[in-house]
Amino acid sequence: MSTRSFTLSRYLLLYLSLILLTSVVIMRSASYAILFNPATDISTSTAKGKQTAVLAGGCFWGMEAVFEHLKGVSDVVSGFSGGSATTANYELVSSGLTGHAESVKITYDPSEISYKQLLKIYFLVAHDPTQLNRQGPDSGKQYRSVIYFANDEQKRVALDYINQLNKAHIFHKQIVTQLLPLNGFYQAEEYHQHFIDRNPNYPYVVVNDLPKLAQLQSQFPNIYKK
Repeated sequence: MSTRSFTLSRYLLLYLSLILLTSVVIMRSASYAILFNPATDISTSTAKGKQTAVLAGGCFWGMEAVFEHLKGVSDVVSGFSGGSATTANYELVSSGLTGHAESVKITYDPSEISYKQLLKIYFLVAHDPTQLNRQGPDSGKQYRSVIYFANDEQKRVALDYINQLNKAHIFHKQIVTQLLPLNGFYQAEEYHQHFIDRNPNYPYVVVNDLPKLAQLQSQFPNIYKK
């Protein structure tokens, strides 16, 4: 997020480009969103009561906002995963040397939204899983794509879906998303929580995150919540 300083001219150029591209992206995404449902899911006998999923895919501001707008999701927290508790603060993580990735912890009700639906949103809306150690304008290992699985069921479903998407060549390149065991999630500083709700006109948000919310609402109106 150290690259989030925008001059006015750069912001305007990006915003105009975004207007031209957003409709194309949404139309293309809508077609494969229907076709490429995950083939497997966590068994209903395993997923009882509130469940959590920890996902990383670039700046946690946009990731948080996307999952907050899903029916069945009761809480989303921005934080860090992959490193130690002693280095779980924004300034250190921004160096890219801590092992942490900016992540979100999603609390959801599997009777309303399934783990495989969360993965579908993760891959098709929330980020680009083909970008290695970066996402959009942000670069560094802290912006890498990672699914932190809490159990073997989450790992199995995620791996099956990655293989399914790669085999179908749904993206222009192979998916680089890592599958790693969840060894800890550390909440980020308070000013990062619900950042887009608090700062909807922030230039970085307007250019990089609001189009994702528009795409989510367009592609998945049945599970989108305001």
